[in-house]
Amino acid sequence: MKALYDQTCRECASLITRRYSTSFSMGIRAFGRSLRPPIYAIYGYVRFADEIVDTFHDQDQAALLERFRTETWQAIDEGISLNPVLHAFQEVVNTYHMDRHLIDAFLDSMAMDLDQDRHGRKSFNEYIYGSAEVVGLMCLTVFVGGDSAEYARLAPAARRLGAAFQKVNFLRDMQSDFEERGRIYFPGVDFTKFSQSDKERIEQEVEEDFQAALEGILQLPDAARFGVFLAYRFYTKLFEKIRKSSPEQVKSHRIRVPNWRKAMLVCGTFVQSRFRLI
Repeated sequence: MKALYDQTCRECASLITRRYSTSFSMGIRAFGRSLRPPIYAIYGYVRFADEIVDTFHDQDQAALLERFRTETWQAIDEGISLNPVLHAFQEVVNTYHMDRHLIDAFLDSMAMDLDQDRHGRKSFNEYIYGSAEVVGLMCLTVFVGGDSAEYARLAPAARRLGAAFQKVNFLRDMQSDFEERGRIYFPGVDFTKFSQSDKERIEQEVEEDFQAALEGILQLPDAARFGVFLAYRFYTKLFEKIRKSSPEQVKSHRIRVPNWRKAMLVCGTFVQSRFRLI
């Protein structure tokens, strides 16, 4: 039965999200039920593309990524794939009429990770757009049910939220990105001389992104608002911990928010939602 296959692929995307990200899986569970499968599918897709460029170092990563791109378009065009991640993703693309430019921009940014380990401002902005902002736009396509006017209205905030999340990830993962992959994402930053002024400059960018994003979050449809706000709260709490850390601490270990703190954030955010404070 085709319906059984479709559902099994959606469940695979859900499993991938739970295994790879506590924060995102908790946030997605806060969405309305109809939104959860497509958002799991988007996360599963971008997660596996990221795995190609970050993990499979004993393989021809460029060839794997190009094959992934080819199979992505084949799945979308044919409306089916025997790869469960691609099948679940193509269903979302075709159901919500997702702008195909978003997919190409995302895959182009993944390709940048294979041959570019330093960035100037221009390439950094391009990377942030393709690796993070477009993911926010993919999700927004689902949140507004394909409504083009609402999408256009909320797109700037969705982009800023994606950018904020990615920059916080870069700060959190600075040590592993440099020591394991030789990458420095922030333009003009030398990992060996990462200073308080470097850190404060980046933090100011992130703060501005979060402020601009919040305005859009509060205007999202009810079924999406709580889940997105919860993810926002997770990341702003992580950002607070990073701001309180020294440059040496950021360089030496991965700063985390413990699961018990995340559970408290869920409860607090739920109360805010029930009293219509968000």
